[in-house]
Amino acid sequence: MPAPQPTATAGRREWIALAVLGVPAVLVMMNMSMLYLALPGLSADLHPTGPQLLWIIDVYGFMVAGFLVTLGTLGDRLGHRRVLVAGAVAFAVASVLAAFAPGAAWLVAARAVQGIAAACLAPSSLSLIRTMFRDERQRTLAITIWMLSFMGGGALGPLIGGVLLEYFWWGSMFLTAVPTMVVLLVCAPFLLPETPRSGAARPDAASVALSLVTPLVAVYAIKELAVQGLSLPGLGTLAVGVLAGVFFARRQRQLSVPFLDLGLFHVPAFAVAAGGMTLVGFLLFGTSLLTSQYLQLVLGFSPLQAGLWQLPSAVFSTVTALVVSGLAARFRPAVLMSAGAALAILGPVLLTQVNRGPLVLVGGSVVLFAGLTPFMSLGSGLILNSAPPERAGAASAISETGAELGGALGIAVLGSVATAVYGRHLTEHLPADVPTDIVATARETLPAALEVASRLPHELGVTLTEAARDAFAHSLHVHAIILIPLLAVLAILTITFCREPAQRDGTPPAHTE
Repeated sequence: MPAPQPTATAGRREWIALAVLGVPAVLVMMNMSMLYLALPGLSADLHPTGPQLLWIIDVYGFMVAGFLVTLGTLGDRLGHRRVLVAGAVAFAVASVLAAFAPGAAWLVAARAVQGIAAACLAPSSLSLIRTMFRDERQRTLAITIWMLSFMGGGALGPLIGGVLLEYFWWGSMFLTAVPTMVVLLVCAPFLLPETPRSGAARPDAASVALSLVTPLVAVYAIKELAVQGLSLPGLGTLAVGVLAGVFFARRQRQLSVPFLDLGLFHVPAFAVAAGGMTLVGFLLFGTSLLTSQYLQLVLGFSPLQAGLWQLPSAVFSTVTALVVSGLAARFRPAVLMSAGAALAILGPVLLTQVNRGPLVLVGGSVVLFAGLTPFMSLGSGLILNSAPPERAGAASAISETGAELGGALGIAVLGSVATAVYGRHLTEHLPADVPTDIVATARETLPAALEVASRLPHELGVTLTEAARDAFAHSLHVHAIILIPLLAVLAILTITFCREPAQRDGTPPAHTE
């Protein structure tokens, strides 16, 4: 019997190609973190309503989550390099359309196209990495570096966005995608191999439609209920979203090759790890939205100053990820993830004490982000290890989809709750002699309140400005209180149910704790 051939190791070309694949990873996170800083400027120019402002932010994440599995399957059929290049072209075009959007609805549509294009990038990049790095140790390092590119984008986003917004208009941040995507398009044909076509099954059209309808309709209903209060149309819309979700689940059980393999959730460790990744995205993106607005609209910082104040959270998260990767050889991932979630509780506790100062706000954000970093860096691996080897592809798709969907839901749901709390607090604390039309406009969003206040007589304008900023601070406090029990539940469930399965030879995983 011939001896097994050693696995080919990657050379200089593959590592340069990895750097090229890191470009879209950095860009995706920069695109999110810079947008938070641009909200005051685009709000002043486009005058979006409260729901429109949230759609501008979160429609991107919904499109990414909704199309990840579909476009990953399409990459299996057509070749992942082709899908990656097509996504890069579409992202660049959509970025230009977003930069010069004449109105809020136009910007929402451009952000939706960006999200669909971004869904081409992540699964195709990961598949190409697996193709280029056949040595297991090199592949592990390459995937780790690729994942760190996302954190690097989160760190660079506030800084680069702050500089751009200090000297240019809000649309300039979207244009940063154009040169970076050009680099990817020029290098891809020379550095990236084409993956073999696998003859994967065609995406199920009904499942694709239901996977988009379910979150979009349900979140639209939540936003309307948060702003308008309980109403028959809002409850009816929510029922439609829930019903679409039920049909989606039934459809998956009927398919021989399901769009999303929901049967994996019967494994407790998988269910908790995948649900936890979704919850982490939910908490982090929802909090980032509020803290970024607080720095600019309540504390009055410029975009550059706000970006610099947000930098510590991204830097500490990156450092924590490197430390955790070293500790993972000694401790079970569930132990590190649960301990981090427990530590993260201190973050929202600090946020409840925020009162017109940046230090407590930034300190709370740093602790929250650093505490949840072990979940972000180890969660995907735990999800894959919890699933049977023959279902690793489906597990990977659920992991990526859950994180993106969680982020979009966090912005939509927590943002809607904060908007509702802000509006009600402002209405209750304004003097009775303030005209009702002014109150109606000011209670939609804090940018709207500040814009109205700037046109009022000085004394009334100061009164409205202070009341609006106090109301926003109150909404941040309520947001923080909501986070505390969610983090506690996450820590308890993770340590209780996330047990790694035995290795294929029957031995338990090697950890010293």
